[in-house]
Amino acid sequence: MSVKFFLYLGVTPLVIWAMDSLNINQIFKKNKVMQARIFYLLLGLVMIYLITNFIYDFFLSSKFY
Repeated sequence: MSVKFFLYLGVTPLVIWAMDSLNINQIFKKNKVMQARIFYLLLGLVMIYLITNFIYDFFLSSKFY
């Protein structure tokens, strides 16, 4: 298995835990529940992808390996 796979497994709970602190009810209009859920899902996927690739590229470019 790839190192990125294990990074995804480690970063995913961290992002979910961090996004739990967001209050997105004030951002969206009333009765727009589906749009808020889709936004929340996409925001989570984007954060997981970006953080994983940042960590992977950071350690790949460092001279510690």
